[in-house]
Amino acid sequence: MSGEDLDELFMHTVTVDSWVGVGAYGDVYADTSDSLPCYLDETRKLVRDENGTETTSEATVFVSLQDGETFKPGSIVHLEDRDALVISRARRDGRPLDLPSHTEVALT
Repeated sequence: MSGEDLDELFMHTVTVDSWVGVGAYGDVYADTSDSLPCYLDETRKLVRDENGTETTSEATVFVSLQDGETFKPGSIVHLEDRDALVISRARRDGRPLDLPSHTEVALT
């Protein structure tokens, strides 16, 4: 199985301004990505950010492993009705178990 097995579930799209780092005038972002297919779950839940601090996630986006690299913590994700920040991302490589692979991204 592969991420392609999830393609039919990826019924939503988002664009992303990937966080690059901090410059002299604040945060620096890459140009907005092309539309990325995803599954958007707008369920509120408690998550931990990359530093281990508890915070509330208002949505989770599921994308392919390849597209998951675009969603660095701190990146801006453009949803249909609002912008959100990436809190954390988790790579879910299912190949060893013959399961679909994907990236799970927690958003503000």
